[in-house]
Amino acid sequence: MKQARTIMIQGTASDVGKSVLTTALCRIFKQDGWKVAPYKSQNMALNSYVTVDGKEIGRAQGVQAEACGIIATTDMNPILIKPTREMSAQIVVHGEPHEEMSARRYREAYLPLAAEIVKDALNRLRAEYELVVMEGAGSPAEINLKSRDIVNMRVAGWADSPVLLVADIDKGGVFAAIVGTLELLEEHERKRVQGFIINKFRGDVSLLQPGLDWLEQRTGIPVLGVIPYVAQIGIEAEDSVVLDHLQSDEVIQNGLDIAVIRFPRISNFTDFDPVAAEPDVSLRYVQSLKQLKQPDVVILPGSKNTLEDLAYLQQSGLAEAIQKLVSNGCRLVGICGGYQMLGRSLSDPFQVESEQGAVSGLDFLPLSTLFYKEKRTVRVLGQVIGDAGAWSSWQGIPVDGYEIHMGQTIKLEPVHSLFSLGEGIDGAISENGQVWGTYIHGIFHNDEFRRRWLDSVRSFKGLDPILSIIPFRTRQAEAFDKLADHVRNHLNMDKLYEIMGISELERVEGR
Repeated sequence: MKQARTIMIQGTASDVGKSVLTTALCRIFKQDGWKVAPYKSQNMALNSYVTVDGKEIGRAQGVQAEACGIIATTDMNPILIKPTREMSAQIVVHGEPHEEMSARRYREAYLPLAAEIVKDALNRLRAEYELVVMEGAGSPAEINLKSRDIVNMRVAGWADSPVLLVADIDKGGVFAAIVGTLELLEEHERKRVQGFIINKFRGDVSLLQPGLDWLEQRTGIPVLGVIPYVAQIGIEAEDSVVLDHLQSDEVIQNGLDIAVIRFPRISNFTDFDPVAAEPDVSLRYVQSLKQLKQPDVVILPGSKNTLEDLAYLQQSGLAEAIQKLVSNGCRLVGICGGYQMLGRSLSDPFQVESEQGAVSGLDFLPLSTLFYKEKRTVRVLGQVIGDAGAWSSWQGIPVDGYEIHMGQTIKLEPVHSLFSLGEGIDGAISENGQVWGTYIHGIFHNDEFRRRWLDSVRSFKGLDPILSIIPFRTRQAEAFDKLADHVRNHLNMDKLYEIMGISELERVEGR
């Protein structure tokens, strides 16, 4: 059976743009008529994605699958590592929690088994697709990790794949990063590197040309492209490090100021991308009292360690400040872990997430959460049933999304629910509609629901409603195409196809 051609994107460091460039190539190859899929053997991220069959993978691979126009599967990210505490993480294998392990135990006891898991997943993808765009992690020159590597050069070797090495010039020291990385690779690994991509460039590329000429002469490897920096491309990010670049205190005049609490272990922060994309919204990520100020809405997002992030909220003074804001009319929303925090108590008797045991919640809603060892990961579909405040006029609006959590929340006394999900109900809301929470990730990706809710906040603030709806999924498709065009215009695609061993005739047939 003929196996798919491959290309692997590796980087000189983390956060050099590997995921975004992989997404771009996925879209470019799809535009060129290829049946293409993404692949990352091992991903470490708290921002996850639930597949249609209820399995959990890294969000980047889910988004890349969408860029390919295909349904995401766990073969695209067979191992997901979700840090829970300083030196331990939950290991998710083919979308299901396997075990919580220390970094040492994972490396010494599990990596030899993981190697076969990721090989099998890659082979299945290569049997099903024509091209596979593979993404590495961190740097291939991490000397202390190379002996049991299952995500960079060994994976390239298993696929006999050429490698493109990406470096971030915005960080500085780009030539040292590239040459230094090559120097730390073994000879057979260096031979796999067939091209360089210099990413996030600002300025006149002609001024960079002498350095590019030197680099090619020194290494004998071509620079395939210098990709100009693009801010806020509109594609969901994988890692919360991107939030460092999204901090802003600017508030839109006659708009809404929405503050998302940036927990130390924030997860699935891309839940709020559709809100941030609305023209009348200023969305800020807040870590301190000084940053909080006087927002119209505070959102408590998901967390990989709800009890410890709740403790952070209380110890930082943010919890008390939020109490005062709500008493003065601020809206408060909790998603997943944030929803659990809105209740009266949280209990973790099995130490699923924390050693704290039982703690008091923020006591905005009459709820209690108990953490179990089993994780719930499922796609959900339903409609609005809330009847508190403005919600009564939204009843019947369809919603979808996904759940991914360890706890089960019960109502200690009668309280309004928000959504009917076929198999049950979800969420809770205060009597006046000011405070609400839900387990549904992606709730704001529902266009009509999002706009209705935002307009209700506008009305409370004395502003006219916007009413018009801009479909977020349409925006995302446009963002994929915009990214693909941007990268295609600055990348030598002819040389890339040559590196992959694809002839001009095959390219014509591929289209």
